[in-house]
Amino acid sequence: MLQYRHEWKHEISLGDRLAIRQRLSAIARPDSHAQNGRYLIRSLYFDTPGDKALREKVDGVSRREKFRLRYYNLDPSMIHLEKKSKYGGLGTKESAELTPEEAQALADGDFRWMLHSGRPLLQELYSKMQTQGLRAKTIVDYIREPYVYGPGNVRVTLDYDIRTGLQCTGFLDPACLTIPARNAPDILEVKWDAFLPAVIQDAVQLPHCRAAAFSKYAACRVYG
Repeated sequence: MLQYRHEWKHEISLGDRLAIRQRLSAIARPDSHAQNGRYLIRSLYFDTPGDKALREKVDGVSRREKFRLRYYNLDPSMIHLEKKSKYGGLGTKESAELTPEEAQALADGDFRWMLHSGRPLLQELYSKMQTQGLRAKTIVDYIREPYVYGPGNVRVTLDYDIRTGLQCTGFLDPACLTIPARNAPDILEVKWDAFLPAVIQDAVQLPHCRAAAFSKYAACRVYG
C-alpha cells in the first residue's frame, strides 16, 4: 500500500536559503547521501504530446502524476524511474532501478523492451507510452541541500541553481549543455508523515512566504 506524505513547497530568496540553512544545521542532520552537504540532481521528465502533466500542474489539478528518470552527481551507476503521485497536499513516490543502457533507451524513445521487463512500474510506463504517447520532454538539473529529522520522519530540502537541457538524449552525458531556467527562484520543500514537529516549523518559518505550487519541470519547459 502506498504511503502518502504531507508536502509543503515555498519559493524563497538566497537570503532565506542562507537563514534556513543556519537554523537547520543546529537541529537536523544532513542526508547521508549528500557530499559536503549537497548533491546534484538530474531528472528527465516525460509528458504527452498535449503536455498533460504540465497542464495539470499549471491548472492546479488535485490528483495528478508524472514520470521521470533521476540520478545523482552525474553518476550513472544508480538510475531510477520514478512515478510521483499527488493528491491535494499529499504526495507519494514509486521507484524502479534502471541500468544506464535502459535509461538511454528510454531517453531515445525506445520502450518496447519494457513490456517484458518484469518490473511493474516499467510496465505501467510502457502502457502509458503506448496509450497516451508519453515521451521524454526535458532535462532538469539543480543543486539540493537535504536535511532529515527523526520525529515525524521529516525531510527538508533547499533546491537552487535550476537548469534545463534542451536535448533529452544527452541525459547521461556529463557534458550535456544545460542553461538556467528563466526567473527560477530557490525552493524550500518540507515533507513529513503524521506530524510536523514544532522545532522544524520554527526553523523553516518565513513570514513573507506562503506555500506555492512551483514546479521545476514547468519552469524548465519555458524553452519548449
